[in-house]
Amino acid sequence: MELLTTNNVWMMICTALVFFMHMGFAFLEIGLTRQKNTINILFKNIFIITVGLLLYCLVGFNLMYPGDFNGFIGFAGFGLDAPMVDGALDLTYNEGYTYWTDFLFQGMFAATAATIVSGAVAERMKIGPFLIFTVLYVGFIYPIAGSWKWGGGFLQTLETPFYDFAGSTLVHSVGGWAALVAVFLLGSRIGKFKDGKPQAIPGHNIPLATAGVLILWLGWFGFNGGSVLSADPTLTSLTLVTTCLAAAAGGVVAALVSTLRYKNLDLTMFLNGILGGLVGITAGADQMSPTDAILIGAIAGAIIVFAVALIDKLKLDDPVGAIAVHLACGIWGTLAVGIFGELASVSQFVSQLIGVASYAVICIISSFIIIFTLKKVTGIRVSEREELEGLDAHEHGMDAYPDFRLNEH
Repeated sequence: MELLTTNNVWMMICTALVFFMHMGFAFLEIGLTRQKNTINILFKNIFIITVGLLLYCLVGFNLMYPGDFNGFIGFAGFGLDAPMVDGALDLTYNEGYTYWTDFLFQGMFAATAATIVSGAVAERMKIGPFLIFTVLYVGFIYPIAGSWKWGGGFLQTLETPFYDFAGSTLVHSVGGWAALVAVFLLGSRIGKFKDGKPQAIPGHNIPLATAGVLILWLGWFGFNGGSVLSADPTLTSLTLVTTCLAAAAGGVVAALVSTLRYKNLDLTMFLNGILGGLVGITAGADQMSPTDAILIGAIAGAIIVFAVALIDKLKLDDPVGAIAVHLACGIWGTLAVGIFGELASVSQFVSQLIGVASYAVICIISSFIIIFTLKKVTGIRVSEREELEGLDAHEHGMDAYPDFRLNEH
């Protein structure tokens, strides 16, 4: 009983840290975009966490953990039904946490996928269609996809099981694939490309974006540390070390590569390099040595710089770099499990490839169907006038900084 209490307290602390990450995402997104769209971004982020938790309670948790099922889709019923023994909560549910802690910890993860999309479509997507997308993607697609691995589905039953410790693919790529589809269908912001060449559209508050990244790094202590699913001292401490080293290496290498490539010390590239390192290590944080973690993070940092350039070359507009961070580094981190660490082998690498491909299929198809349907039925993009004047004024009738208004174009 004392061990369960210790484990459960640690898991609740990690749950709080993952919750805190939503503030980090909000700060990062508003910092890297223009002030005239601040309310819009904050509204979306608050909607995602509130409605995401409700949906995960009503359907998501039992879609993701359906018990015995066919390996692709199952449903254990609506709502939460805690296991009881003699009228009290069954404390043998798991040695690391109670049923209620399990739900809340996993629920915090669920909302993250839509938050990734929020940043990628910032400044030009109608809020109504985005909210509908969030309900469908967080409520149904994310938990069904999650059940394929974490719910004991077909990826867990491969001869060499697919491995994703804390969600490089199950969380980050799930959001990243949807972000890619959304950006493709939505089009770029006015002024982003001139004569085919990308133009910088500076964010209005880089200090806030920096604070957001540091909050996210702190939150990752819960994201990865909690994924040990207990307070096991050896695994938990190793996981936090590998997480931090990958983040540091990602930031440093992204800054170096960016400076060599563009001849300027770009803070935003430094920040996204840190996030890329964090996403990259997430799939195998418990399996890596410190040296492995540094290598994985360093490669993720380099990937960030080239992925951002590729996205620009493809004339896709991602204001916060979400696709480079969460999709490109999510794929890299997932594959890295088969290359580095204790699980490294050809068969593991093949299983990782199967996992990446499986999630690409479900995420691309489902997000395309949802967003394309919304585009045809309601439209997904605000008018030119609304975009130029700001979504805050037109969609919310509010100004984030009513006493401090900058001239924006």
